[in-house]
Amino acid sequence: MDIFNFQDLTGEFSVLDIVIVMVLSFVLSSFIGWIYKITHRGSSYTQSFVLTLVMNGMVVALVMMIVGSNIARAFSLVGALSIIRFRNAVKETRDVGFIFFTMAVGMAIGTKFYLLAVVAAIVISLIMLLMTRFNWFAREMSNQILRVQIPNGAAFDSLFDKPFVTYTTSSELISVDSVHSGMLTELTYSIGMKKSNQIQNFLTEIKNLNGNNKVTLIAGYNSTDL
Repeated sequence: MDIFNFQDLTGEFSVLDIVIVMVLSFVLSSFIGWIYKITHRGSSYTQSFVLTLVMNGMVVALVMMIVGSNIARAFSLVGALSIIRFRNAVKETRDVGFIFFTMAVGMAIGTKFYLLAVVAAIVISLIMLLMTRFNWFAREMSNQILRVQIPNGAAFDSLFDKPFVTYTTSSELISVDSVHSGMLTELTYSIGMKKSNQIQNFLTEIKNLNGNNKVTLIAGYNSTDL
């Protein structure tokens, strides 16, 4: 009688199976990380996120090997992983896409769909490169943030109507704040410029109307992390 009833299930996989899964998941996840790096736009790029993508692909492949075709084991892992909570907000929606990308590739490798994993990784990566290279779906001029300081008590409802009509395609007042101990009022607008080469003229007219107080234009805030 075996008192301890010890059983090792690792024998379900050969050493070659484990090596192929780990090496292939590392190679493809690293390839995806490289695609992420060269297609990234903005200032939120971090090395740790790319390293996490690589580790994520390998870990998911390992998890799929553990689960196999055992339903009970799959539910147990779902319950165990449900305790994980992410405290850092994802700054770009494309980051979520790359996370799912590495997860899908890892799942394919862990379930021994090697050819599917390789082909999918290459095809999706090429599509990402093409969309980035040719700047698909980009607007000619992205929305911008305009901050204007005016004397406290000034009527601002229609103060900047003329330059807005002349130079912008859209304008929306976002917030009104009191600054400098209540001596000035800061207005924050979301605007869309008609032409990028008219920014200087636009700012000059705004300064003429606001008493030459501070004017700040944050260009391209949609693609920059603030």
